[in-house]
Amino acid sequence: METTVQNKSKSFTGIKSAGLVILACLVIAILIFHFVFGNPSNFMNNDPNNHPLPGNLLGTIYKGGIIVPIIQTLLLTVIALSVERFFAIKSAHGKGNLVKFVRSVKETLAKGDIKAAQELCNKQKGSVANVVLSALKKYDEMDKDDTLAKDQKLVAIQKEIEEATALELPMLEQNLPIIATITTLGTLMGLLGTVIGMIRSFAALANAGATDSIALSQGISEALINTAFGILTGALAVISYNYFTSKIDKITYSIDEVGFSIVQTFAATHK
Repeated sequence: METTVQNKSKSFTGIKSAGLVILACLVIAILIFHFVFGNPSNFMNNDPNNHPLPGNLLGTIYKGGIIVPIIQTLLLTVIALSVERFFAIKSAHGKGNLVKFVRSVKETLAKGDIKAAQELCNKQKGSVANVVLSALKKYDEMDKDDTLAKDQKLVAIQKEIEEATALELPMLEQNLPIIATITTLGTLMGLLGTVIGMIRSFAALANAGATDSIALSQGISEALINTAFGILTGALAVISYNYFTSKIDKITYSIDEVGFSIVQTFAATHK
């Protein structure tokens, strides 16, 4: 049985260095801004200083100014970290259906078949299975220990569950604080771009009493494009953060449910 218990699975924990992801997204955003949005073919007379061609969206985005690649960096970061969290949390769930796994473990515990529960963990793998496997190992140790009282054994099993959970959960929440920060930062950067664009627009209107149509249109484009990009970035970040937070809550609930069943089974089957 001891050999069975040691097979703790190693799941995908995600990207630990989010700074490198942000840096890579910044480089990509700058390249897209200059070579895609700023492509001369998007503008009249093939000159990025002129108006975008009628109906040309890429050229219009380019006129959003220097704030565009900054917001685009935030947007790409949200997308990249969301993909990374998706695979990390999916790996934490394990190979099979998590709800079915929890139900199966509870059924085997009700029958007192600890070895079968360990086998289920080895097949399931993932964070929940790792926590349960650690708890079952401690269960087996306490079952063979004649030196401790029942209450002490229950405390030891509960402590093992808490320690195993504390090791697994931080890996699930990794990089989520960055996504949470971008929910606000993306909107604020969009607002900053809007203010800068409006300043340019009013400056064009006040220019020697005559309207500089190019400067005016560029200011308006900068204001509207940055507003749109900022709202899009903030919205995606909020959706991503709430989605993955709910997934982690389900994993936490599953761990608590199985952990409670293990403790209760030991309490019911030992004097």
